[in-house]
Amino acid sequence: MNQSFFIGAVGAHQQLKRLGVHGNNVANLNTYGFKAEKGRFTALMYNHTQAVENEDMPYGVGTALWHTDTDFSMGPPVDTGRPQDYMIEGNGFFAVVDLTTNDVTLTRNGSFYMSELQRNSGEVDEDGQPVMQQVWYLSDQEGRFVLSETGGMIEMDPDHADDIQPVGIFDYANYNGMQHLNDTRFRAVEKNGGLRIGTGTLRQGMLENSNADFAEEITKVIESQRAYQMALRMVTTSDEIETTINGLRT
Repeated sequence: MNQSFFIGAVGAHQQLKRLGVHGNNVANLNTYGFKAEKGRFTALMYNHTQAVENEDMPYGVGTALWHTDTDFSMGPPVDTGRPQDYMIEGNGFFAVVDLTTNDVTLTRNGSFYMSELQRNSGEVDEDGQPVMQQVWYLSDQEGRFVLSETGGMIEMDPDHADDIQPVGIFDYANYNGMQHLNDTRFRAVEKNGGLRIGTGTLRQGMLENSNADFAEEITKVIESQRAYQMALRMVTTSDEIETTINGLRT
């Protein structure tokens, strides 16, 4: 089979993956704290590589989407006036903890709420059972709790919702390789370095909008669509050439 057939097939498949990356950026244009991703391509092997017993390993053709980089630049501020909304001006992340797994993750989405937890008051009732009390904490919209500057959960008084203990800002030496868990949450990996206090400035009553640029993302989407069409045209043309050659042989 002509190599152009495989080059076109690989190209079409990879452009679909690239289209998914930029399509997701477009879908999150209005998601607070969202960080856009950029696709990075690499060339596949073009030469045979000698393997065991002097056999040649098959080589690749075309290019492949190697990985995606996250753009951590700051998005535009949005003034909400809501006391539980926070924005970080500069570097750093909010930290949220999932009490079911004790997993601490990072986010730039500072749209927080008051959530109720049942906590042991340290007293017992007449039957000897512990008395539970309702306690309110600052949390995200998915059941995780926001950490303060000292690393503890932020307790709130529902009658004084504006009076909130300072929200913590945490940071790392570099963001390369940080796991993008969902639209707005991240997890640090070993090469990000040690956790440190962030240098960013906390802004209450404001949120950070998505840093995805609509003009740039829609341009990339159109580029991916056109490249996908060209790759498929290469596949069909290669097939027509093979069909013609097979017809001549008969």
